[in-house]
Amino acid sequence: MESGRRKGLNGVLSSLSLLCVILDIQLDGVLGATHVEIEQHLEMGRKLLAAGQLAEALSHYHYAVEGDSKNYLTYYKRAAVFLAMGKSKSALPDLTRAIQLKPDFLAVSGHRKNLIFLFDLLPSPPQLHRSPDQEEARDQLMRANKLEELREEAHAAHHRGDYSTTITVLDRVVELSPWDPESRELRADCYIRLGDPRKAIHDLTPTTQLRNDNRAAFLKLSILHYSLGEHQESLGHVRECLKLDQDDKDCLSHYKQVKKLSKQLDSAEEHIEEARYQEAIVKYESVMRREPNVPYYTNKANERICFCLVKAIDICSEAHQRDPRNINILRDRAEAFILNQDYEKAVEDYQEAREFDMENNEIREGLERAQKLLKLSRKRDYYKILGVNRSANKQEIIKAYRKLAQQWHPDNFREEAKKKEAEKRFIDIASAKEVLTDPEKRQKFDSGEDPLDPESQQGGGGGQGGQGRPFHFNPFESGGNYHFKFNH
Repeated sequence: MESGRRKGLNGVLSSLSLLCVILDIQLDGVLGATHVEIEQHLEMGRKLLAAGQLAEALSHYHYAVEGDSKNYLTYYKRAAVFLAMGKSKSALPDLTRAIQLKPDFLAVSGHRKNLIFLFDLLPSPPQLHRSPDQEEARDQLMRANKLEELREEAHAAHHRGDYSTTITVLDRVVELSPWDPESRELRADCYIRLGDPRKAIHDLTPTTQLRNDNRAAFLKLSILHYSLGEHQESLGHVRECLKLDQDDKDCLSHYKQVKKLSKQLDSAEEHIEEARYQEAIVKYESVMRREPNVPYYTNKANERICFCLVKAIDICSEAHQRDPRNINILRDRAEAFILNQDYEKAVEDYQEAREFDMENNEIREGLERAQKLLKLSRKRDYYKILGVNRSANKQEIIKAYRKLAQQWHPDNFREEAKKKEAEKRFIDIASAKEVLTDPEKRQKFDSGEDPLDPESQQGGGGGQGGQGRPFHFNPFESGGNYHFKFNH
């Protein structure tokens, strides 16, 4: 019987924490202290409590209790904060002391029945006059026991990996006890496991205020925002973690990671604003190398690199209009067209440049390479087969390969005609993966040769490979004696 009462006490103190905060705010102004200084602490505590800043509110109530140890109201208000923080053991002595100082305290509140119930659960409750409201208090005890049962059910479902059921049960728990950080944290964990980081963020955010030192929640929030590509929000949360402990190893490590990426992204955008597209491309390529496992950043980097290349073509076109016989401009624009897989226009630019300088070996080799790529694109383009762009890294290529290989595996088809088509596609997909994940073979393909085509190998290979991006394209600097600066 005694264990049942204590179990009910733990459950109801959690669920009634919000009630005590509401009572604290409602009673303010009705039951005032006598000393000005105490009133100031109480007022500041009330404001902080209403704002959810529990630790700060508690410090003001400590001052109020120390300043006037015979003021029942200061004990009551401090107990309300303790309950809101989930510290029921600290709240019980303050509640008991408030009743001892003012036995008729319960009569002043319209929520008398709830407070009677609360004190009825004390280990040694003060002697109070009971009322018929105790019947409803007993009903609340039953609801408190139900809350405890729901918590146990949620933990059991989580333990067996049934996260959807856990969330359903915790929805009821949080409805009954909205200030319970443990239930919100558990539900957030379920959302993360089910791939719904937004809802996890929604649950974790209030827990940073419901616990005094919740560095773990700040770190989780930072990691979740980071995975969604929200690096500024991520930076804000990990900084809050370091405010609590500047030497926290996990937070410090993540802070350095986010800070470096954030700096690269901001720097890249600044370069774009200043029309320094070459530098922007370098920064975004660095972003892809740093975070190959976060789709948002690789997709964002590819998108912005593409934008820079398009702007490069536009800039080259403007420069070409001003100086139509400049072979360096034509060469640079041809390389930009190649990176955008527009081989026909690349051939046209190289042919035009060749007309102006028949002796230039670089132009001749560039034309041969562009012609090979055009011919190759009409046969088998490994980038197009896998649906990736020419700047894709190895991890992106393997990811695309696995998805397509699973989709086009011949065993997935029963009809003979579809099975044969799938076999052909499957071979092409495997060939694309073989070429594009092998640096030497990929370099040959980028130079206009098909390393898996014997006929292409017999034709020799012109052009030059290179490290990093496949070509020496630089539309922002010119070789030779001609130098120009692009301006909008």
